Amino acid sequence: MRPRTIFFGTPAIAVPALEALAAETEVVAVVCQPDKPAGRDPAPQAPPVKRAALALGLPVHQPAKVRTPDFADWVRAQRADAAVVLAYGRILTREVLDTPRLGCLNLHASILPRYRGAAPIQWAIVRGEDETGLSLMQMDEGIDTGAVLAVRRLPIGRDETADELSTRLAQLAAEMVRTDVLAALAGQLSPTPQD
Repeated sequence: MRPRTIFFGTPAIAVPALEALAAETEVVAVVCQPDKPAGRDPAPQAPPVKRAALALGLPVHQPAKVRTPDFADWVRAQRADAAVVLAYGRILTREVLDTPRLGCLNLHASILPRYRGAAPIQWAIVRGEDETGLSLMQMDEGIDTGAVLAVRRLPIGRDETADELSTRLAQLAAEMVRTDVLAALAGQLSPTPQD
């Protein structure tokens, strides 16, 4: 029986991971940030994850706030075994993190503990790093502070842009969903606390 999952993500980097998760698990819901204007167009635009979820026939939830009892109740009602998060952009409450029986897993676009928080790809480039990667971690209430389950590394090209690196990291995230995330859900990975 395939695990029931909720996927949390918003930008394009998260789309390949969502697609991989949908192929490997029963995604019962996709949570992304609300539609908002993009560029010079004042009309609200659907985020890339929402467009991908709808194309896959998956239900989408776009709460304005996630730190509310109503949102925690909604998460409980999904009866998910696990949640998988990649670039969602909101901090989840302890109540939400504790709801899925297998926990909440986050794919973060850096080699943790370096570049916790927002814009890890951009920071790695600005700081002149020669490699970055993705860390799979168990979520806790801190910002990217949970125990690490797996790390995959990628070299950063000398003239590589953040968009180019994001595209490569997105593909790596899909690969990690098919391997490391599934292994974590099966209890096959040991967590390592961050320094």
